[in-house]
Amino acid sequence: MSTKSAELLAIAQKRLYPNYKPAPIVVARGKGCELFDVDGRRWLDLAAGVAVCAVGHAHPKLVATLAEQAGRVMHVSNYFYNEENVLLADELCERSGMARAFFCNSGAEANEAMFKLARRHFFAKGDTKRTRFIAFHNAFHGRTMGAVSLTGTPKYREGFGGVEGVTHVAYGDIEAVKAELRDDVAAIIVEPVQGEGGVLPAPSGFLEALRSLTSERGALLLLDEVQTGIGRTGHWFGFQSTSIRPDAMSLAKGLGGGCPIGAMLTTEELAGALPPGTHGSTFGGNPFASAAARAVLSILEEEGLVAGAKAKGDRLGAMLSELARELPEMCEGERGVGLLRGLVLKQGFVVRDILPKIADAGVLLTAAGERVIRFTPPLVVTESELAEGVAAVRKVLTTFAR
Repeated sequence: MSTKSAELLAIAQKRLYPNYKPAPIVVARGKGCELFDVDGRRWLDLAAGVAVCAVGHAHPKLVATLAEQAGRVMHVSNYFYNEENVLLADELCERSGMARAFFCNSGAEANEAMFKLARRHFFAKGDTKRTRFIAFHNAFHGRTMGAVSLTGTPKYREGFGGVEGVTHVAYGDIEAVKAELRDDVAAIIVEPVQGEGGVLPAPSGFLEALRSLTSERGALLLLDEVQTGIGRTGHWFGFQSTSIRPDAMSLAKGLGGGCPIGAMLTTEELAGALPPGTHGSTFGGNPFASAAARAVLSILEEEGLVAGAKAKGDRLGAMLSELARELPEMCEGERGVGLLRGLVLKQGFVVRDILPKIADAGVLLTAAGERVIRFTPPLVVTESELAEGVAAVRKVLTTFAR
């Protein structure tokens, strides 16, 4: 008998551009950490739209905020200020210790803005030779031409080429950075935890060493906090587990709780690098997305979800470590920070072969690299929901191993 899912999937196969390979699930609604398809089947969502839905699905405060804001004004363009955006900029700067905020629509756009900012900063100073960037193998910074050029996995650039002037070195290899950090380098861009690259936290002292080197040699330090920002690591921003401050940082994903928004935060020293006319975004900073982001920040504060991400992340890490010990023939171990965690499989196992079976068991997760099952649940997740998810993964992996 035909179901609503089957009917919609048939239309999707015919009409959607086939650049994705989504699971055959047609989502209709969600609540908290649960998603339901158009036929009423329930899944436990431990992916959160790839670390986006920080406050879960249909959070009452976020829903009310968006409904109210839509009834007032959604868009006015950057020819005018709007209240929600001004207040959001202030709140982000206060929490991060940065001074200025530029708004866009995605993490790729925020990283693109940092790319342009760094080059334009040195151009304005008359230092036209500083155009090169140092980025890292396995890094992921987005799909626009600038962002994909910074991305450290060649397959993402295949067939597209890229922007010249980016050198990739091994993540965590400070000696390789030193060898490449010459006087033509405008900036180093780095993730505090490589998310798409396999949930790889920066080695101890690595970010501090990058900060010291860039300050000493006159380059900028840019942090991609698209996946690590907005409470996911147990700090408001991933870099706050260290003593450093970047020159600029990018945000997106969890910032809007599902509403598209990106941001670049900078120091006051870089406030003049992109003067009027040099960069912009039609939808960037619109009152609708800004109101969503302010609601997310308020919810995280009121419900203690930033500290909760650390406590629940530690518990999830312990569960995954125990699972890895139980299945040594399949698992190498776990790694990550806060509620950005990965279960690392052994060579020979491919996560994308296993995820459909986990989805069949009622749990939604994503892959990070070839061999890492990635957990990025909503920050409102409970320990019992985490235990439910790990139990389902255990059952699937046990069957798969046999």
